[in-house]
Formats: sequence, structure tokens, C-alpha cells
Amino acid sequence: MFTRDYADDLSATVRYALETTRAVAVCPFHSDVTIRICDDAAESHAFERAKRVIKSDGTNWEPEALRREIGRQLSEAADGNCPHCASH
Repeated sequence: MFTRDYADDLSATVRYALETTRAVAVCPFHSDVTIRICDDAAESHAFERAKRVIKSDGTNWEPEALRREIGRQLSEAADGNCPHCASH
């Protein structure tokens, strides 16, 4: 998908930014598990990338809204390893 496909949905925009900067990854065995890579540079890059995604009406996302959504998604991600894989 292209960036424009994510632009009107804040959650999707942030997910796109986090995945494409490799700040998070999806477990290859459990597609419902997002893993936080714990790379501060990648997370900062994701914020900058998300800021630059433009909504279809030509406006940008508010930085505070991006910070909240990035924080939410990172807090929901597993740190470093998939908990399902680790338990086996």
C-alpha cells in the first residue's frame, strides 16, 4: 500500500510509520502480536515520518495526537520478543 492509503486514519498512519522504520515488527508466527524493537532512533524516525504523512485534505497530523498514538501503540507492543514464542 502507498502512504496515501494510510493518511486519513491516524492509527493506520502511525502503524505504517512504526513498521516502515522498523521500530516494531509483527511476529512471523503470530500475526496478532506486534513486537517493539526498542530502538529509540527508529521510534524517533517513525514520529518524523508520521508527521510528514499528509491527509487527503492537505493537512498534517497534529504532533501531540501523533505522540499519543505512537505511545499507545508502543505500549501495547511486546518488548523485544513475542510472548507466545517465548512460552514454548
